[in-house]
Amino acid sequence: MRKLKVAFSTLGCRMNQFETSAIEEKFEREGYTLTDFRDKADIYVINTCTVTNDADRTSRKTIRQAKRRNPDAVVVVTGCYAQVSPDKLAQMEEIDLVIGNSHKDAVFEIVENFINERRQDKVFIDNIFRQNEFKTFQISTFYEGSRPILKVQEGCNSFCSFCIIPFARGKVRSAKTEEVVKQISILVERGFKEIVLTGTQLSQFGYDNGEDLYSLLKDIVKIKDLYRVRLSSMGINELDDKLIDLITSEEKIAPHFHLSIQSADDKVLKDMKRDYTVKEYIEKVESIIKRRPETAIGTDIITGFPTEDEKSFENSLKNIEDIPFAYIHVFTYSERKGTTASKIGDLVPPQEKKRRTAILREISEKKSIEFRKRFLNNDLEVLIISEKDGKKVGITGNYIHIKFDSEKDINQITSVRLTEVGREREDNRGVELKKEVLV
Repeated sequence: MRKLKVAFSTLGCRMNQFETSAIEEKFEREGYTLTDFRDKADIYVINTCTVTNDADRTSRKTIRQAKRRNPDAVVVVTGCYAQVSPDKLAQMEEIDLVIGNSHKDAVFEIVENFINERRQDKVFIDNIFRQNEFKTFQISTFYEGSRPILKVQEGCNSFCSFCIIPFARGKVRSAKTEEVVKQISILVERGFKEIVLTGTQLSQFGYDNGEDLYSLLKDIVKIKDLYRVRLSSMGINELDDKLIDLITSEEKIAPHFHLSIQSADDKVLKDMKRDYTVKEYIEKVESIIKRRPETAIGTDIITGFPTEDEKSFENSLKNIEDIPFAYIHVFTYSERKGTTASKIGDLVPPQEKKRRTAILREISEKKSIEFRKRFLNNDLEVLIISEKDGKKVGITGNYIHIKFDSEKDINQITSVRLTEVGREREDNRGVELKKEVLV
């Protein structure tokens, strides 16, 4: 029997990217041939996003492209769009299987069963796999260059008024602390220096099993030969004094924290159901930076929320200017059916949303440059994570990406002097800078 070709397309967040990687690995291990999504394949797997209406449209466009490339291919749709709107997707004639996030870890088995039965000439018009019950969480390990990414938590128990993610990813499910520590210990023994902990809402780790992030980190930093652990996005509500004390005093924890604020206006925050005030947010950020001055604080901000009038936006701008962010991820509000905010209506005109988004992105650029300029002509310790254009790319604890010449290999630690600050990369997740290596 010939080897079937399978192609993947991933839309949306890094979590989707990691999960696609795991599915690809499973197909390849079982003898399938991986091919580019632009090529003709026997199976197309589209890992969808539904965070905005544009994401839904892009998902549908990608699905149609797959079927046009090979009308006889099996088209499989998974991800957040498949979880939230399985009935809508089931109406698309291009789709053979809809598999929600609740069963994403079984994509290979479902597709295998589908193909085997189809070979027996059975009819599959109504074979739409869309159970909604999420399974118990299992830890997953992915790799981004030389850095292992451990997904230790899934789902979110916060139902912000604008967000569809709790419906797409379910409530919090966490790995057990002992499982996480065991996995990190194995990775460290294999020579990996930096481990990244990630999840839908990492700071809610353990909400389902009586554990918590504080205790997890206390055990992780005891691991011998671990160089650094980096934390993904956390909620300000879950940062209590005990956790702040730990992340600001423990050198093995990277001084880089992504703390989403979404708006810096109290009225809008209340309408978003964020359950904190701007003052409370600022107090926690200032507490972190006072104790660990080199810390990079990143954040997410949504522009054009339905109740964000001009006064609220100007107030938010003023507060954002005063908060020492190292970078800002700016998102334009998009109404999501099923959220409480959708009942308000999409009240801010598209052009106004665009204007506000542009203003905030300029502020983000300015703040990023200001943050990195603080370290000009300083010697910085970096972990080499990749190579690009003949130069090594290293990352500091506080998330400054540095390009430089070096004979050292990837996954080694070195010292570089920051000699020039450049503009942010397009993806706004870090910075590539021109540096020179210290001898």
